[in-house]
Amino acid sequence: MGLLLNLFIQAATLELNLLKVFLWIGDYPLLYAAGSLFFFFLLLACSAILPNLYLGPVLISLVCAVLGIADYKKLTTTGEPLFPWDLLLLKNAGEMSKITKGMVSPLELSAAVLLVAVLLWVLIKLPKTKLRLPLRVLLAGISAVMLGGFITMVGGQTTLASSLKYQNIFWNQKVNYTQNGFLFAFAGNLRQNLLEQPDGYSRKAIEDIAAKYSALPDSAAAGTAVEKPNIIFMMDEAFFDPTRLGGLTFSEDPLKFIHQEESATPSGYLLSPEFGGNTANVEFEALTGMSMYFLNDGSIPYQQRIVKMATLPSIVSILKDRGYRALALHPFDETFYNRNRVYPVLGFDSFTSEKDWEQAARITPDGYISDKAAVQEAVRELKASAAPVFLHLVTMQNHFPFTKGLNGPNTIAVNGVQAEYKDELETYFQDTKLTDEALVFLQQELKTIERPTIAVFWGDHLPALSAGIYSEAGWDTEPRLKHETKLMILANFDIGNSPLGTLSPAFLGPAVFRLSGQAMPAYYKLLEQVRAEIPGLSKSVLIGTSGPLTGLTEEQQKLLDDYRLVEYDMLEGENYSESLLF
Repeated sequence: MGLLLNLFIQAATLELNLLKVFLWIGDYPLLYAAGSLFFFFLLLACSAILPNLYLGPVLISLVCAVLGIADYKKLTTTGEPLFPWDLLLLKNAGEMSKITKGMVSPLELSAAVLLVAVLLWVLIKLPKTKLRLPLRVLLAGISAVMLGGFITMVGGQTTLASSLKYQNIFWNQKVNYTQNGFLFAFAGNLRQNLLEQPDGYSRKAIEDIAAKYSALPDSAAAGTAVEKPNIIFMMDEAFFDPTRLGGLTFSEDPLKFIHQEESATPSGYLLSPEFGGNTANVEFEALTGMSMYFLNDGSIPYQQRIVKMATLPSIVSILKDRGYRALALHPFDETFYNRNRVYPVLGFDSFTSEKDWEQAARITPDGYISDKAAVQEAVRELKASAAPVFLHLVTMQNHFPFTKGLNGPNTIAVNGVQAEYKDELETYFQDTKLTDEALVFLQQELKTIERPTIAVFWGDHLPALSAGIYSEAGWDTEPRLKHETKLMILANFDIGNSPLGTLSPAFLGPAVFRLSGQAMPAYYKLLEQVRAEIPGLSKSVLIGTSGPLTGLTEEQQKLLDDYRLVEYDMLEGENYSESLLF
Protein backbone atom coordinates (compact mmCIF):
# COMPACT_ATOMS: atom_id res chain seq x y z
CA MET A 1 0.00 0.00 0.00
CA GLY A 2 2.86 2.38 0.82
CA LEU A 3 4.40 1.65 -2.58
CA LEU A 4 1.15 2.55 -4.33
CA LEU A 5 0.60 5.76 -2.39
CA ASN A 6 4.14 6.89 -3.09
CA LEU A 7 3.71 5.97 -6.76
CA PHE A 8 0.48 7.98 -7.02
CA ILE A 9 1.74 11.13 -5.32
CA GLN A 10 4.90 11.10 -7.44
CA ALA A 11 2.79 10.66 -10.57
CA ALA A 12 0.89 13.82 -9.62
CA THR A 13 4.20 15.69 -9.27
CA LEU A 14 5.24 14.50 -12.75
CA GLU A 15 1.93 15.62 -14.28
CA LEU A 16 0.52 12.06 -14.42
CA ASN A 17 3.18 10.90 -16.87
CA LEU A 18 3.74 7.26 -15.85
CA LEU A 19 6.79 6.87 -18.07
CA LYS A 20 8.48 9.72 -16.20
CA VAL A 21 7.48 8.13 -12.89
CA PHE A 22 9.11 4.80 -13.69
CA LEU A 23 12.20 6.53 -15.08
CA TRP A 24 12.41 8.50 -11.81
CA ILE A 25 12.13 5.29 -9.77
CA GLY A 26 14.95 3.82 -11.88
CA ASP A 27 17.16 6.85 -11.23
CA TYR A 28 16.31 7.21 -7.52
CA PRO A 29 15.29 3.76 -6.22
CA LEU A 30 16.43 4.52 -2.65
CA LEU A 31 14.33 7.68 -2.49
CA TYR A 32 11.32 5.73 -3.71
CA ALA A 33 11.95 2.91 -1.23
CA ALA A 34 12.45 5.29 1.70
CA GLY A 35 9.35 7.27 0.78
CA SER A 36 7.30 4.10 0.53
CA LEU A 37 8.53 3.07 4.00
CA PHE A 38 7.34 6.45 5.32
CA PHE A 39 3.87 5.75 3.97
CA PHE A 40 3.98 2.22 5.41
CA PHE A 41 4.67 3.51 8.90
CA LEU A 42 2.09 6.27 8.47
CA LEU A 43 -0.51 3.66 7.56
CA LEU A 44 0.64 1.47 10.45
CA ALA A 45 0.39 4.34 12.93
CA CYS A 46 -3.17 5.17 11.87
CA SER A 47 -4.19 1.49 12.00
CA ALA A 48 -2.82 1.25 15.54
CA ILE A 49 -4.29 4.52 16.81
CA LEU A 50 -7.80 4.34 15.32
CA PRO A 51 -10.26 1.79 16.73
CA ASN A 52 -10.96 0.24 13.31
CA LEU A 53 -7.92 -1.48 11.77
CA TYR A 54 -8.93 -0.49 8.24
CA LEU A 55 -10.11 3.06 8.88
CA GLY A 56 -6.59 4.53 9.08
CA PRO A 57 -5.42 3.29 5.67
CA VAL A 58 -8.66 4.54 4.08
CA LEU A 59 -8.26 8.02 5.59
CA ILE A 60 -4.57 8.23 4.68
CA SER A 61 -5.36 7.13 1.13
CA LEU A 62 -8.00 9.85 0.82
CA VAL A 63 -5.64 12.52 2.20
CA CYS A 64 -2.92 11.44 -0.24
CA ALA A 65 -5.43 11.54 -3.09
CA VAL A 66 -6.41 15.11 -2.19
CA LEU A 67 -2.75 16.18 -1.84
CA GLY A 68 -1.86 14.59 -5.16
CA ILE A 69 -4.76 16.22 -6.98
CA ALA A 70 -3.98 19.60 -5.39
CA ASP A 71 -0.32 19.25 -6.40
CA TYR A 72 -1.26 18.33 -9.97
CA LYS A 73 -3.79 21.16 -10.30
CA LYS A 74 -1.40 23.74 -8.88
CA LEU A 75 1.40 22.59 -11.19
CA THR A 76 -0.74 22.75 -14.31
CA THR A 77 -2.21 26.13 -13.34
CA THR A 78 0.72 28.11 -11.91
CA GLY A 79 3.74 25.95 -12.75
CA GLU A 80 4.55 25.46 -9.05
CA PRO A 81 4.19 22.34 -6.86
CA LEU A 82 2.33 22.17 -3.55
CA PHE A 83 4.28 23.57 -0.57
CA PRO A 84 3.72 22.98 3.15
CA TRP A 85 2.70 26.60 3.68
CA ASP A 86 -0.03 26.21 1.04
CA LEU A 87 -1.87 24.05 3.57
CA LEU A 88 -2.36 27.15 5.72
CA LEU A 89 -5.07 28.09 3.22
CA LEU A 90 -7.17 25.19 4.50
CA LYS A 91 -8.60 27.61 7.06
CA ASN A 92 -10.09 29.40 4.03
CA ALA A 93 -11.63 26.26 2.56
CA GLY A 94 -14.93 27.99 1.76
CA GLU A 95 -13.26 30.83 -0.13
CA MET A 96 -10.84 28.44 -1.84
CA SER A 97 -13.75 26.40 -3.19
CA LYS A 98 -15.10 29.58 -4.77
CA ILE A 99 -11.92 30.87 -6.36
CA THR A 100 -10.92 27.42 -7.65
CA LYS A 101 -14.38 26.66 -9.02
CA GLY A 102 -14.02 25.16 -12.48
CA MET A 103 -10.55 23.67 -11.88
CA VAL A 104 -12.15 20.28 -11.11
CA SER A 105 -14.48 19.03 -13.83
CA PRO A 106 -17.91 17.50 -13.02
CA LEU A 107 -16.57 14.13 -14.22
CA GLU A 108 -13.59 14.32 -11.87
CA LEU A 109 -15.83 15.36 -8.99
CA SER A 110 -18.25 12.50 -9.70
CA ALA A 111 -15.37 10.03 -9.81
CA ALA A 112 -14.11 11.30 -6.45
CA VAL A 113 -17.54 10.95 -4.85
CA LEU A 114 -17.88 7.43 -6.26
CA LEU A 115 -14.45 6.46 -4.93
CA VAL A 116 -15.31 7.69 -1.43
CA ALA A 117 -18.61 5.81 -1.55
CA VAL A 118 -16.88 2.58 -2.60
CA LEU A 119 -14.28 2.92 0.15
CA LEU A 120 -16.97 3.49 2.76
CA TRP A 121 -18.90 0.46 1.51
CA VAL A 122 -15.76 -1.69 1.67
CA LEU A 123 -15.03 -0.36 5.15
CA ILE A 124 -18.49 -1.39 6.35
CA LYS A 125 -18.22 -4.86 4.80
CA LEU A 126 -14.75 -5.69 6.14
CA PRO A 127 -14.62 -7.73 9.35
CA LYS A 128 -14.25 -5.67 12.53
CA THR A 129 -10.70 -6.60 13.46
CA LYS A 130 -9.19 -5.02 16.57
CA LEU A 131 -5.66 -5.11 17.96
CA ARG A 132 -4.89 -5.65 21.61
CA LEU A 133 -3.94 -2.45 23.45
CA PRO A 134 -0.28 -3.40 24.18
CA LEU A 135 0.29 -4.23 20.51
CA ARG A 136 -1.40 -1.00 19.41
CA VAL A 137 0.84 1.03 21.74
CA LEU A 138 3.95 -0.79 20.51
CA LEU A 139 3.13 -0.31 16.81
CA ALA A 140 2.15 3.34 17.33
CA GLY A 141 5.41 4.00 19.21
CA ILE A 142 7.58 2.36 16.56
CA SER A 143 5.75 4.24 13.81
CA ALA A 144 6.10 7.59 15.60
CA VAL A 145 9.86 7.06 15.99
CA MET A 146 10.27 6.12 12.34
CA LEU A 147 8.13 9.02 11.04
CA GLY A 148 9.88 11.53 13.30
CA GLY A 149 13.25 10.14 12.28
CA PHE A 150 12.37 10.52 8.60
CA ILE A 151 11.40 14.19 8.98
CA THR A 152 14.54 14.88 11.04
CA MET A 153 16.71 13.09 8.48
CA VAL A 154 15.30 15.05 5.56
CA GLY A 155 15.04 18.43 7.30
CA GLY A 156 18.61 18.22 8.58
CA GLN A 157 20.08 17.18 5.21
CA THR A 158 21.86 14.34 7.08
CA THR A 159 24.51 11.98 5.73
CA LEU A 160 21.86 9.27 5.55
CA ALA A 161 19.62 11.51 3.44
CA SER A 162 22.52 12.31 1.11
CA SER A 163 23.34 8.61 0.76
CA LEU A 164 19.82 8.14 -0.64
CA LYS A 165 20.71 10.75 -3.34
CA TYR A 166 18.53 13.41 -1.69
CA GLN A 167 19.58 17.01 -2.26
CA ASN A 168 17.47 19.92 -1.00
CA ILE A 169 17.30 22.08 -4.13
CA PHE A 170 15.44 24.90 -2.37
CA TRP A 171 16.45 27.49 -4.96
CA ASN A 172 14.49 25.69 -7.71
CA GLN A 173 11.44 24.02 -6.24
CA LYS A 174 10.13 22.48 -9.44
CA VAL A 175 13.42 20.62 -9.86
CA ASN A 176 13.39 19.90 -6.13
CA TYR A 177 10.08 18.05 -6.44
CA THR A 178 10.79 16.28 -9.73
CA GLN A 179 14.26 15.11 -8.64
CA ASN A 180 13.66 14.22 -4.99
CA GLY A 181 10.02 13.23 -5.26
CA PHE A 182 7.04 14.90 -3.63
CA LEU A 183 7.55 13.41 -0.18
CA PHE A 184 11.22 14.32 0.29
CA ALA A 185 10.79 17.80 -1.23
CA PHE A 186 7.68 18.52 0.85
CA ALA A 187 9.34 17.31 4.07
CA GLY A 188 12.51 19.27 3.29
CA ASN A 189 10.45 22.46 3.00
CA LEU A 190 8.98 22.10 6.48
CA ARG A 191 12.00 23.92 7.96
CA GLN A 192 12.86 26.21 5.08
CA ASN A 193 14.14 29.76 5.63
CA LEU A 194 13.10 32.50 3.25
CA LEU A 195 16.72 33.10 2.27
CA GLU A 196 20.12 31.98 3.42
CA GLN A 197 22.52 34.29 5.30
CA PRO A 198 24.72 36.16 2.81
CA ASP A 199 28.49 36.28 3.27
CA GLY A 200 29.63 39.25 5.30
CA TYR A 201 26.38 39.85 7.17
CA SER A 202 26.90 41.90 10.36
CA ARG A 203 25.74 45.11 12.00
CA LYS A 204 28.86 46.81 10.58
CA ALA A 205 27.89 45.75 7.05
CA ILE A 206 24.41 47.27 7.44
CA GLU A 207 25.89 50.44 8.99
CA ASP A 208 28.21 50.81 5.99
CA ILE A 209 25.33 50.35 3.56
CA ALA A 210 23.23 52.89 5.48
CA ALA A 211 26.05 55.44 5.44
CA LYS A 212 26.67 54.94 1.71
CA TYR A 213 23.06 55.45 0.61
CA SER A 214 22.16 58.10 3.19
CA ALA A 215 24.83 60.31 1.63
CA LEU A 216 23.16 60.20 -1.78
CA PRO A 217 20.92 63.13 -2.77
CA ASP A 218 17.18 62.64 -3.26
CA SER A 219 16.08 61.91 -6.81
CA ALA A 220 14.70 64.98 -8.54
CA ALA A 221 10.97 65.14 -7.86
CA ALA A 222 8.69 65.42 -10.89
CA GLY A 223 5.55 66.32 -9.00
CA THR A 224 4.24 69.74 -8.03
CA ALA A 225 2.35 68.82 -4.85
CA VAL A 226 2.75 71.51 -2.20
CA GLU A 227 1.36 69.43 0.67
CA LYS A 228 1.49 65.81 1.66
CA PRO A 229 -0.48 64.00 -1.03
CA ASN A 230 -2.82 61.09 -0.57
CA ILE A 231 -1.27 57.94 -2.05
CA ILE A 232 -3.35 55.07 -3.43
CA PHE A 233 -1.96 51.67 -4.33
CA MET A 234 -4.50 49.77 -6.45
CA MET A 235 -3.34 46.23 -7.10
CA ASP A 236 -5.80 44.67 -9.51
CA GLU A 237 -6.32 40.92 -9.41
CA ALA A 238 -5.15 38.97 -12.49
CA PHE A 239 -5.10 42.07 -14.72
CA PHE A 240 -2.96 42.40 -17.82
CA ASP A 241 -3.46 43.78 -21.31
CA PRO A 242 -5.03 40.89 -23.31
CA THR A 243 -4.66 42.79 -26.58
CA ARG A 244 -0.95 41.90 -26.40
CA LEU A 245 -1.80 38.28 -27.21
CA GLY A 246 -0.82 37.72 -30.82
CA GLY A 247 -3.14 36.50 -33.55
CA LEU A 248 -6.34 37.89 -32.04
CA THR A 249 -8.90 40.28 -33.46
CA PHE A 250 -11.59 41.81 -31.28
CA SER A 251 -14.70 43.86 -31.88
CA GLU A 252 -13.80 46.50 -29.30
CA ASP A 253 -10.69 47.61 -27.43
CA PRO A 254 -11.34 46.53 -23.82
CA LEU A 255 -8.81 49.04 -22.50
CA LYS A 256 -9.90 52.22 -24.26
CA PHE A 257 -9.09 54.48 -21.32
CA ILE A 258 -5.73 52.91 -20.51
CA HIS A 259 -4.57 52.94 -24.12
CA GLN A 260 -5.76 56.53 -24.54
CA GLU A 261 -4.17 57.86 -21.35
CA GLU A 262 -0.92 55.88 -21.19
CA SER A 263 0.97 58.51 -23.17
CA ALA A 264 -0.42 61.36 -21.03
CA THR A 265 0.66 60.00 -17.64
CA PRO A 266 3.51 57.84 -16.32
CA SER A 267 2.78 54.29 -17.43
CA GLY A 268 4.44 51.09 -18.51
CA TYR A 269 4.54 47.51 -17.30
CA LEU A 270 4.98 45.81 -13.97
CA LEU A 271 7.29 42.78 -13.97
CA SER A 272 5.38 40.46 -11.68
CA PRO A 273 7.40 37.87 -9.74
CA GLU A 274 4.43 35.49 -10.12
CA PHE A 275 2.26 33.91 -12.79
CA GLY A 276 -1.34 32.84 -12.30
CA GLY A 277 -1.37 33.17 -8.50
CA ASN A 278 0.48 34.03 -5.26
CA THR A 279 -0.89 37.56 -5.17
CA ALA A 280 0.56 38.08 -1.69
CA ASN A 281 4.11 37.94 -3.04
CA VAL A 282 3.48 40.84 -5.43
CA GLU A 283 1.89 42.77 -2.58
CA PHE A 284 4.88 41.93 -0.37
CA GLU A 285 7.26 43.48 -2.91
CA ALA A 286 5.17 46.62 -3.42
CA LEU A 287 4.66 47.35 0.28
CA THR A 288 8.09 46.42 1.65
CA GLY A 289 10.37 47.21 -1.29
CA MET A 290 11.93 43.77 -0.84
CA SER A 291 12.38 41.50 -3.84
CA MET A 292 11.27 37.91 -4.33
CA TYR A 293 14.41 37.57 -6.48
CA PHE A 294 16.50 36.84 -3.38
CA LEU A 295 14.07 34.47 -1.68
CA ASN A 296 14.07 30.71 -1.92
CA ASP A 297 11.92 29.35 -4.71
CA GLY A 298 8.28 28.93 -3.71
CA SER A 299 8.47 31.26 -0.70
CA ILE A 300 5.40 33.10 0.57
CA PRO A 301 6.78 35.63 3.13
CA TYR A 302 3.35 36.56 4.51
CA GLN A 303 2.70 32.99 5.63
CA GLN A 304 6.21 31.81 6.44
CA ARG A 305 7.74 34.77 8.24
CA ILE A 306 5.92 38.10 8.49
CA VAL A 307 2.95 36.66 10.37
CA LYS A 308 5.39 35.79 13.19
CA MET A 309 6.96 39.27 13.39
CA ALA A 310 6.06 42.27 15.55
CA THR A 311 7.00 44.98 13.04
CA LEU A 312 8.52 45.24 9.58
CA PRO A 313 9.54 48.49 7.85
CA SER A 314 7.41 49.27 4.80
CA ILE A 315 5.98 52.16 2.83
CA VAL A 316 3.17 52.01 5.39
CA SER A 317 5.45 52.63 8.36
CA ILE A 318 7.44 55.29 6.48
CA LEU A 319 4.31 57.29 5.71
CA LYS A 320 2.80 56.80 9.15
CA ASP A 321 5.92 58.37 10.65
CA ARG A 322 5.15 61.37 8.42
CA GLY A 323 1.62 61.82 9.73
CA TYR A 324 -0.35 59.63 7.32
CA ARG A 325 -3.29 57.40 8.08
CA ALA A 326 -2.73 53.94 6.61
CA LEU A 327 -5.78 52.03 5.36
CA ALA A 328 -6.02 48.62 3.67
CA LEU A 329 -9.05 47.56 1.58
CA HIS A 330 -9.58 44.05 0.21
CA PRO A 331 -13.05 42.83 -0.83
CA PHE A 332 -12.45 39.23 0.23
CA ASP A 333 -11.80 37.10 3.31
CA GLU A 334 -9.51 39.01 5.70
CA THR A 335 -7.66 35.84 6.75
CA PHE A 336 -6.54 34.94 3.23
CA TYR A 337 -2.71 34.89 3.20
CA ASN A 338 -3.01 35.94 6.87
CA ARG A 339 -3.63 39.54 5.83
CA ASN A 340 -5.53 40.26 9.05
CA ARG A 341 -2.33 39.43 10.97
CA VAL A 342 0.24 40.72 8.47
CA TYR A 343 -1.24 44.18 7.86
CA PRO A 344 -0.79 45.32 11.49
CA VAL A 345 2.86 44.17 11.32
CA LEU A 346 3.37 46.40 8.29
CA GLY A 347 1.75 49.32 10.12
CA PHE A 348 -1.81 49.65 8.77
CA ASP A 349 -4.26 51.44 11.05
CA SER A 350 -7.32 49.62 9.73
CA PHE A 351 -8.31 46.85 7.34
CA THR A 352 -11.65 46.79 5.55
CA SER A 353 -12.42 43.31 4.21
CA GLU A 354 -15.44 41.63 2.66
CA LYS A 355 -17.15 41.13 6.02
CA ASP A 356 -17.13 44.92 6.56
CA TRP A 357 -18.42 45.53 3.06
CA GLU A 358 -21.60 43.51 2.87
CA GLN A 359 -23.52 46.00 0.73
CA ALA A 360 -20.79 46.47 -1.87
CA ALA A 361 -21.95 45.98 -5.45
CA ARG A 362 -21.36 42.77 -7.37
CA ILE A 363 -22.12 42.62 -11.08
CA THR A 364 -23.88 39.29 -10.51
CA PRO A 365 -24.81 37.63 -7.20
CA ASP A 366 -22.14 34.93 -7.71
CA GLY A 367 -19.43 37.35 -8.78
CA TYR A 368 -16.79 39.07 -6.69
CA ILE A 369 -17.16 42.66 -5.50
CA SER A 370 -16.59 44.77 -8.60
CA ASP A 371 -13.57 46.94 -9.22
CA LYS A 372 -15.80 50.00 -9.50
CA ALA A 373 -17.38 49.30 -6.10
CA ALA A 374 -13.89 48.88 -4.63
CA VAL A 375 -12.79 52.22 -6.11
CA GLN A 376 -15.93 53.91 -4.77
CA GLU A 377 -15.10 52.72 -1.25
CA ALA A 378 -11.49 53.90 -1.61
CA VAL A 379 -12.62 57.36 -2.74
CA ARG A 380 -15.10 57.56 0.14
CA GLU A 381 -12.31 56.85 2.63
CA LEU A 382 -10.09 59.54 1.10
CA LYS A 383 -12.78 62.19 1.15
CA ALA A 384 -13.67 61.39 4.76
CA SER A 385 -10.14 61.93 6.06
CA ALA A 386 -8.73 65.26 7.19
CA ALA A 387 -5.19 63.81 7.34
CA PRO A 388 -3.22 62.55 4.34
CA VAL A 389 -3.96 58.88 3.60
CA PHE A 390 -1.99 55.96 2.27
CA LEU A 391 -4.62 53.58 0.97
CA HIS A 392 -3.77 50.09 -0.28
CA LEU A 393 -6.54 48.44 -2.32
CA VAL A 394 -6.38 44.82 -3.51
CA THR A 395 -9.28 43.98 -5.84
CA MET A 396 -10.96 40.63 -6.64
CA GLN A 397 -13.25 41.18 -9.65
CA ASN A 398 -10.97 39.49 -12.19
CA HIS A 399 -10.11 36.41 -10.17
CA PHE A 400 -10.34 32.92 -11.66
CA PRO A 401 -12.65 31.24 -12.72
CA PHE A 402 -13.38 33.01 -16.00
CA THR A 403 -16.94 31.76 -16.25
CA LYS A 404 -19.15 33.29 -18.91
CA GLY A 405 -21.72 35.59 -17.31
CA LEU A 406 -19.97 35.87 -13.93
CA ASN A 407 -19.43 39.59 -14.50
CA GLY A 408 -22.41 40.14 -16.76
CA PRO A 409 -22.85 39.44 -20.47
CA ASN A 410 -19.78 39.48 -22.70
CA THR A 411 -19.85 42.48 -25.03
CA ILE A 412 -16.59 41.96 -26.94
CA ALA A 413 -16.23 39.32 -29.64
CA VAL A 414 -12.75 37.79 -29.91
CA ASN A 415 -11.61 35.84 -32.98
CA GLY A 416 -8.41 34.04 -33.84
CA VAL A 417 -8.63 31.68 -30.89
CA GLN A 418 -9.65 28.01 -30.77
CA ALA A 419 -13.34 27.45 -30.18
CA GLU A 420 -12.73 25.73 -26.83
CA TYR A 421 -11.10 28.91 -25.46
CA LYS A 422 -13.42 31.49 -27.04
CA ASP A 423 -15.88 31.94 -24.14
CA GLU A 424 -13.06 32.01 -21.60
CA LEU A 425 -11.10 34.66 -23.46
CA GLU A 426 -14.14 36.79 -24.25
CA THR A 427 -15.05 36.64 -20.55
CA TYR A 428 -11.58 37.84 -19.61
CA PHE A 429 -11.77 40.66 -22.18
CA GLN A 430 -15.08 41.68 -20.58
CA ASP A 431 -13.51 41.65 -17.11
CA THR A 432 -10.69 43.94 -18.21
CA LYS A 433 -13.18 46.27 -19.89
CA LEU A 434 -14.95 46.66 -16.54
CA THR A 435 -11.63 47.43 -14.85
CA ASP A 436 -10.87 50.03 -17.52
CA GLU A 437 -14.24 51.65 -16.78
CA ALA A 438 -13.43 51.65 -13.05
CA LEU A 439 -10.25 53.58 -13.84
CA VAL A 440 -12.29 56.15 -15.78
CA PHE A 441 -14.36 56.61 -12.63
CA LEU A 442 -11.22 56.87 -10.50
CA GLN A 443 -9.74 59.58 -12.70
CA GLN A 444 -12.97 61.57 -12.54
CA GLU A 445 -13.16 61.25 -8.76
CA LEU A 446 -9.52 62.29 -8.27
CA LYS A 447 -10.47 65.69 -9.66
CA THR A 448 -13.04 66.13 -6.89
CA ILE A 449 -10.60 65.42 -4.04
CA GLU A 450 -9.16 68.63 -2.58
CA ARG A 451 -5.89 67.18 -1.32
CA PRO A 452 -3.26 66.33 -3.97
CA THR A 453 -3.73 62.61 -4.64
CA ILE A 454 -1.68 60.12 -6.63
CA ALA A 455 -2.89 56.63 -7.56
CA VAL A 456 -0.65 53.77 -8.68
CA PHE A 457 -2.55 51.06 -10.58
CA TRP A 458 -1.12 47.69 -11.61
CA GLY A 459 -2.08 44.08 -12.22
CA ASP A 460 -0.65 41.59 -9.74
CA HIS A 461 0.02 38.77 -12.21
CA LEU A 462 -1.26 37.34 -15.46
CA PRO A 463 -4.48 35.32 -15.15
CA ALA A 464 -4.58 31.54 -14.97
CA LEU A 465 -6.14 31.26 -18.42
CA SER A 466 -6.03 27.87 -20.16
CA ALA A 467 -2.43 27.07 -21.05
CA GLY A 468 -3.42 26.67 -24.71
CA ILE A 469 -4.24 30.38 -24.98
CA TYR A 470 -0.69 31.35 -24.09
CA SER A 471 0.74 28.56 -26.25
CA GLU A 472 -1.21 29.75 -29.28
CA ALA A 473 0.11 33.26 -28.71
CA GLY A 474 3.69 31.91 -28.69
CA TRP A 475 4.31 32.97 -25.09
CA ASP A 476 5.57 29.65 -23.71
CA THR A 477 9.14 30.69 -24.48
CA GLU A 478 8.63 34.36 -23.60
CA PRO A 479 8.97 34.67 -19.79
CA ARG A 480 8.91 38.45 -19.95
CA LEU A 481 5.49 38.52 -21.64
CA LYS A 482 4.09 36.02 -19.12
CA HIS A 483 5.14 38.29 -16.25
CA GLU A 484 4.37 41.81 -17.54
CA THR A 485 1.13 43.40 -16.35
CA LYS A 486 -0.16 46.91 -16.96
CA LEU A 487 1.15 49.75 -14.78
CA MET A 488 -0.25 53.29 -14.74
CA ILE A 489 -0.06 56.25 -12.36
CA LEU A 490 -2.87 58.81 -12.17
CA ALA A 491 -2.97 62.05 -10.17
CA ASN A 492 -4.96 65.23 -9.67
CA PHE A 493 -1.78 67.31 -9.94
CA ASP A 494 1.03 67.48 -12.47
CA ILE A 495 3.27 64.41 -12.39
CA GLY A 496 4.47 64.63 -15.98
CA ASN A 497 4.20 61.80 -18.48
CA SER A 498 7.62 60.18 -18.47
CA PRO A 499 7.30 56.48 -19.41
CA LEU A 500 7.94 54.03 -16.57
CA GLY A 501 9.20 51.22 -18.77
CA THR A 502 9.06 47.85 -17.03
CA LEU A 503 9.34 47.99 -13.23
CA SER A 504 9.40 45.39 -10.50
CA PRO A 505 6.82 45.94 -7.72
CA ALA A 506 9.63 46.56 -5.20
CA PHE A 507 10.38 49.88 -6.92
CA LEU A 508 6.85 51.31 -6.81
CA GLY A 509 7.37 53.02 -3.45
CA PRO A 510 10.39 55.05 -4.56
CA ALA A 511 8.67 55.81 -7.89
CA VAL A 512 5.63 57.36 -6.22
CA PHE A 513 7.83 59.22 -3.72
CA ARG A 514 9.81 60.66 -6.62
CA LEU A 515 6.70 61.73 -8.52
CA SER A 516 4.99 63.27 -5.50
CA GLY A 517 8.01 65.11 -4.14
CA GLN A 518 8.49 62.98 -1.01
CA ALA A 519 11.91 62.80 0.65
CA MET A 520 13.57 59.41 0.27
CA PRO A 521 14.82 57.35 3.24
CA ALA A 522 18.21 55.69 2.73
CA TYR A 523 16.49 52.39 1.95
CA TYR A 524 14.58 53.95 -0.95
CA LYS A 525 17.78 55.53 -2.21
CA LEU A 526 19.25 52.03 -2.37
CA LEU A 527 16.20 50.83 -4.29
CA GLU A 528 16.52 53.77 -6.67
CA GLN A 529 20.12 52.84 -7.40
CA VAL A 530 19.10 49.26 -8.16
CA ARG A 531 16.17 50.44 -10.29
CA ALA A 532 18.46 52.68 -12.32
CA GLU A 533 20.50 49.61 -13.31
CA ILE A 534 17.99 46.71 -13.17
CA PRO A 535 14.42 48.07 -13.24
CA GLY A 536 13.05 44.57 -13.84
CA LEU A 537 14.35 42.20 -11.16
CA SER A 538 12.85 38.72 -11.10
CA LYS A 539 13.85 35.08 -11.33
CA SER A 540 12.08 34.74 -14.66
CA VAL A 541 13.96 37.54 -16.42
CA LEU A 542 16.31 40.43 -15.61
CA ILE A 543 15.56 43.68 -17.43
CA GLY A 544 18.05 46.51 -17.71
CA THR A 545 17.54 50.01 -19.03
CA SER A 546 17.92 48.79 -22.61
CA GLY A 547 16.19 45.42 -22.41
CA PRO A 548 16.77 41.91 -21.01
CA LEU A 549 20.11 41.27 -19.31
CA THR A 550 22.16 38.14 -19.94
CA GLY A 551 24.73 38.97 -17.28
CA LEU A 552 25.55 41.51 -14.57
CA THR A 553 28.32 44.07 -14.41
CA GLU A 554 30.49 44.31 -11.31
CA GLU A 555 28.60 47.43 -10.23
CA GLN A 556 25.22 45.79 -10.71
CA GLN A 557 26.31 42.77 -8.71
CA LYS A 558 27.54 45.01 -5.89
CA LEU A 559 24.17 46.77 -5.78
CA LEU A 560 22.39 43.43 -5.56
CA ASP A 561 24.78 42.29 -2.82
CA ASP A 562 23.88 45.38 -0.76
CA TYR A 563 20.19 44.83 -1.45
CA ARG A 564 20.39 41.15 -0.45
CA LEU A 565 22.17 41.99 2.84
CA VAL A 566 19.51 44.52 3.79
CA GLU A 567 16.67 42.17 2.84
CA TYR A 568 18.18 39.32 4.84
CA ASP A 569 18.68 41.65 7.80
CA MET A 570 15.01 42.65 7.83
CA LEU A 571 13.50 39.21 7.21
CA GLU A 572 15.83 36.71 8.90
CA GLY A 573 18.52 38.76 10.63
CA GLU A 574 18.58 41.27 13.49
CA ASN A 575 16.76 44.07 11.60
CA TYR A 576 19.47 46.68 12.19
CA SER A 577 18.06 48.33 9.05
CA GLU A 578 14.93 49.59 10.79
CA SER A 579 16.89 52.18 12.76
CA LEU A 580 19.64 52.77 10.19
CA LEU A 581 17.94 52.96 6.79
CA PHE A 582 14.48 54.36 7.57
